[in-house]
Amino acid sequence: MFLNCHSFHSLRYGTLSIKELVKQVSDLGIKELVLTDINTVTGIYDFKMECERIGIKPVAGVEVRKEGKLLYIAVAKDFSGIGEVNKLITDHNCDDKELSETAPEFKNVFVVYPMSNIPTELKKNEFIGIRIEELNFLIRPEYQKLLSNMLVLHPVTFNTDEEYELHKILRAIDNNTLLSKLTKREVCRKSEYFVSEQAIAAAFERYPEIVQRTKDLLVQCSFEFDFKQVKNKQFYTKSKADDVKLLRRLAYSGLEKRYGNRHEVAQKRVEKELKVIDELNFCSYFLITWDIIRYSNSMGFMHVGRGSGANSIVSYCLGITDICPLELDLYFERFLNLNRKSPPDFDIDWSWQNRDTILEYIFDRYGKDHVAFCGTNVEFKYKSIFREVGKVFGLPKEELDELAKRPMMQHDQNEVVQLVHQYGKLLEKFPNQRSMHSCGILISEEPITHYTALEMPPKGFPIVQFDMNVAEDIGLEKFDILSQRGLGTINDTVELIKKTRGISVDIRDTTLSKDEGKANEYLAIGKTIGCFYIESPAMRGLLRRLKCDNYRILVAASSIIRPGVAQSGMMREYIFRHNHPDQFEYFHSVFEEHLKETYGIMVYQEDVIKIAQYFGGLSLADGDILRRAMSGKGRSIEKLREVKNNFFESCKKLGHSETLTAEAYRQIESFAGYSFCKAHSASYAVESYQSLYLKVYYPLEFMVSVINNQGGFYRTEVYIHEAKISGGNIQVPCVNTSEFQTILKGKDIYLGLMVLEGLETRIAHGIVEERERNGDYRSLEDFIKRIPIGIETVQILIFIGAFRFTGKPKNELLVEARILLVNFKPENRGLMLIEEPVQEFKLPQLKREAFEDAFDEIELIGFPVSCTPFDLLQTKYRGSVFVKDLLKFHKQQVKMLAYLISRKHVPTKKGTMYFGTWIDVNGEYFDTAHFPDSLKQYDFQGGGCYLLLGTVEVDFHFPTITIHKMAKMPMIPDPRYAYDKEKQYDIHRQIKEDFSMTHRKPYPQAHEIGLIRHKIQ
Repeated sequence: MFLNCHSFHSLRYGTLSIKELVKQVSDLGIKELVLTDINTVTGIYDFKMECERIGIKPVAGVEVRKEGKLLYIAVAKDFSGIGEVNKLITDHNCDDKELSETAPEFKNVFVVYPMSNIPTELKKNEFIGIRIEELNFLIRPEYQKLLSNMLVLHPVTFNTDEEYELHKILRAIDNNTLLSKLTKREVCRKSEYFVSEQAIAAAFERYPEIVQRTKDLLVQCSFEFDFKQVKNKQFYTKSKADDVKLLRRLAYSGLEKRYGNRHEVAQKRVEKELKVIDELNFCSYFLITWDIIRYSNSMGFMHVGRGSGANSIVSYCLGITDICPLELDLYFERFLNLNRKSPPDFDIDWSWQNRDTILEYIFDRYGKDHVAFCGTNVEFKYKSIFREVGKVFGLPKEELDELAKRPMMQHDQNEVVQLVHQYGKLLEKFPNQRSMHSCGILISEEPITHYTALEMPPKGFPIVQFDMNVAEDIGLEKFDILSQRGLGTINDTVELIKKTRGISVDIRDTTLSKDEGKANEYLAIGKTIGCFYIESPAMRGLLRRLKCDNYRILVAASSIIRPGVAQSGMMREYIFRHNHPDQFEYFHSVFEEHLKETYGIMVYQEDVIKIAQYFGGLSLADGDILRRAMSGKGRSIEKLREVKNNFFESCKKLGHSETLTAEAYRQIESFAGYSFCKAHSASYAVESYQSLYLKVYYPLEFMVSVINNQGGFYRTEVYIHEAKISGGNIQVPCVNTSEFQTILKGKDIYLGLMVLEGLETRIAHGIVEERERNGDYRSLEDFIKRIPIGIETVQILIFIGAFRFTGKPKNELLVEARILLVNFKPENRGLMLIEEPVQEFKLPQLKREAFEDAFDEIELIGFPVSCTPFDLLQTKYRGSVFVKDLLKFHKQQVKMLAYLISRKHVPTKKGTMYFGTWIDVNGEYFDTAHFPDSLKQYDFQGGGCYLLLGTVEVDFHFPTITIHKMAKMPMIPDPRYAYDKEKQYDIHRQIKEDFSMTHRKPYPQAHEIGLIRHKIQ
């Protein structure tokens, strides 16, 4: 009877979740229901599962609207009908095909028109929907003749009066208007909630045939769907048999390259894996991934295969991954096993510069009708809730900012804010908009519109209307095509080494990029700024605490720093046991047998699965539930709790004491947050080593590439500092030498024009292109004649020193520029190149003060290049202790002068605390801890140099200073404003710091962990 029901997937319209919608129907005793969200099928698969769980017949459809106007409701007779509607919506979303006022020629879809849009002629599958409040119109002659085509139309959008108000708020948000300015056309009617079928029958008692016709239509509809069948592209070749043959041939070819001819262990492993891959019908999945990698290699791109896919020796032989599973004892079952219910996926990283090329290949190779990105539902979050809801109630921007920034308890409690709170709470977990999954690609056997309509986000690749969880539920396995800047840095460094030194570095050669002596020395002292994944203060501190000097420890470090491990205290315990292997014993023999490499501590997802199986006696299926819980997905955490009872019962049968079981499970449960599988850690470790090898032996090329890839933990200034202490001579941009990106000439590093924040990208590229076409600029006048540029942009280039090749001081160049541009006609730019010689201007000599250049640099690029920040201080004091001596001062108070690099905010029960990273006057890094008590009086005052007083705490070879007092040190006044006292300290505020926030608790200290270091009976 209910042909037109909306869930909250009718974005900014419906107020009911799928579960709430189905529950209401069940409570009313209704046995069939049609979900028709507006222009989307996002919820139909969850809807089907929920209906069948409760025993209700589901029917799927779509409410088709154009610019807010209801055109018709499309109700699918069967699953093929859903595909027809999907195609219609896709053509509109992706190809801008106009939605017609009337429905197209559907084969397996019923169409219901509202009374506001009745076509002149109705096809056999088309009807008119009549609402209860419209029954009075049926006495009119024009409607009497249409009675035989009429159905009951009782739309459902909300449940309660409060939800009706919420619906209006959603409509106001969608229309970007005040609640008071909404029109009737923009909101649903007040009758759009569930009533009993008896109430509808009573309302239509004069027209029982309309009720019966509606029931008859629903009888003809079904929603059959096989969730178990894999929907991905079935074969890479033309048949499964050919796929098996090709995969076997490629695997054995790769086996010979990786292991030689006579490696029995590797061969047995390949055979075992090929058998499982065949049985589970994943040959095409492997071959498609191999094909993408083959294309990538043909383009000369670098990739990293990571995640659990690196547990597979077949993927290693195919070149998908570069981790040897035998070397690290990685077991294939973590990736793929006969008991696994969910599909696997490969995570493949490319450089951010190359990823779009890979995506274009996938869409072209496998057909645009069969390829799309996963979607995501972006929910209303805390800040967006209060901003959006507050806005429709008419609150000013300043008040909206306060609502978004402050905790609810600190909000004003006036009547309007209370309403914002009331309806804001109802919006939590509501989808707000659909977006693109960051990396998940679907490749289907049937056209993808069989399963979903597609949308076209701004990035230009189509997305499905559901998320990765639904894709997995319906049998669509995703390929994760990711990008990162670390690979771009490695790639660019290798190319730059070839260009500057004529040396070809095969960075994939693991004898170079794994366990190399000098690189290990750098690792052990945390000299890793700029290196992928191992450059953050926390990671560098961990490397030093572990004295990490080999690949295996680095693999472990990559995982133990993850929140799941660190928060449980197991990171801290790992550090202790690594440094004191003789001061603990394994509390059970299973932990010694299976976790000896990590001192009996669960570090990887695989470790948790091992303990669950070998200690807890859980099945592989329950082990897989635990594995999914490692990923931190909400769904999985609920399932994790279900496994807990099985674990305790099984341990009891195995004879484990309750104390022993509780401790083992406590450690398992901590991994319900985030941790890595071992293969993923190993993949990260290899890439980290590749970065580090390049940093060790080719530091200038490496740092230039880091700067150009604009991606890392720190701001550009820090990487320039690293280049400087590596022997580089840093040069500010020059119009005759610099390019758009930073370049290396010998030991001179010329900053790219891109670092100038006020210079348009278009002009920066134009300066380089014109120079390449017609040679160097001979003078400022020559430059102005050749580049279409105004006085403001010329001033930026003059102030940064981009015309220093002329030998003229900046003051003189500024006067010259103004004289040249005052009567300059842009239309003469090209003509003047050969007509007139360069003019020479006789100007009075203007004196410049010391450090004026430094302040120009701070203003234009954010930091000084021609000197250090310490040179700009009023004091000559440089500290009493330096970083190189800190280890000698354990538990002693020290006074240091330092420049702030970064600080990280961590909330605690007692208030805010920070971790700081600094450099001393010698350019060496150190870390500080700032607790709430000291921050009350001695808080951070922005970027710059500080005098620090604190106590040194050496924790496993790594010194940290707990700060008691600090004060920001005054810099000299800006000499450029010697005659304008008000502006002498303006530029100082542009000195930057890297600031980051975390919502985690501080990691527990040794006395808080209580991890047992002795055997438990």
